Amino acid sequence: MNRLATCYYTLTDSLRVRLRYFDWLAPLALRLYLVPVFWIAGTRKIAGMDSTIEWFGSADWGLGLPFPALFAYLAAYTEAIGALLLLLGLATRWATLPLLVTMAVAACKVHWANGWAAIADSSSPEVAQRLGTAREILREHGNYSWLTEHGNLVVLNNGIEFAATYFVMLLALLVLGGGRYVSADYYLSRLYPRGNISRP
Repeated sequence: MNRLATCYYTLTDSLRVRLRYFDWLAPLALRLYLVPVFWIAGTRKIAGMDSTIEWFGSADWGLGLPFPALFAYLAAYTEAIGALLLLLGLATRWATLPLLVTMAVAACKVHWANGWAAIADSSSPEVAQRLGTAREILREHGNYSWLTEHGNLVVLNNGIEFAATYFVMLLALLVLGGGRYVSADYYLSRLYPRGNISRP
């Protein structure tokens, strides 16, 4: 058993040493994945700010938040500016903090009541029945092949899955930072090392 454990740790250490050369890759992949997510969400809110404010404020069909104009502007610009900062890898850790708050609010206020899954399970009898009916209607009255040319019909469940996934990715960036070689943060830290900054 001892020999097996020694062998395991030797192999693990060897892998860890080799992976060290690619430690910049994970933060870069996380950042590039999240950039379009937040850019699209933020710029859409900004483009339709009046309806965004309505949605944030309405208790009937929206979020029912107090000060909807304030929160709509905060959410929209947090997402849009956050996307740009993530793209550049600039102030990465600071940029993730308001985005984490935005995702937590989205998960709790928008998606929580719908459970986990973002897309409903099509093998569920109720969902399968609805999808079957939709297919029949579209085949009879619409251009079904054109509608499904780029993917199958699904029922949006709108659960917390995506918001939770983005939250976890942002949490990883909060810990990892922007990444070596591929972020403005890395080059700023090289230009202005901590020890060379004079303190008041």
